[in-house]
Amino acid sequence: MRRRMSMVRVTFVDVHGVEQAVAGEGDLSLMELAKANGIDGIAADCGGACSCATCLVHVDPAWVDRTGAPDDIEYAMLDMVSDVAGDTSRLACQIRLTSALDGLRVVVAQQ
Repeated sequence: MRRRMSMVRVTFVDVHGVEQAVAGEGDLSLMELAKANGIDGIAADCGGACSCATCLVHVDPAWVDRTGAPDDIEYAMLDMVSDVAGDTSRLACQIRLTSALDGLRVVVAQQ
């Protein structure tokens, strides 16, 4: 029997400033949730391989501790887009949804 994952709610502010609250099962990446819900500005050209930075988001400062810090590979990708990245920037493909992130708020970066 397959165990059902808990639903995680996330609010995205897309590249047009439109706020959209969506929900998805835990263990998806934030990028997968965005793509499944048509969030404008999340291109995800590499499909989640952490090699393009086209899923760049700015994590609401209240959530930074819960989303964690980028690893070395993600940090290198963020450095390549330093003109639009900031202190709270992450690649959505590198954030896994868990119940601890229920209510997360992110702003999609202008690229």
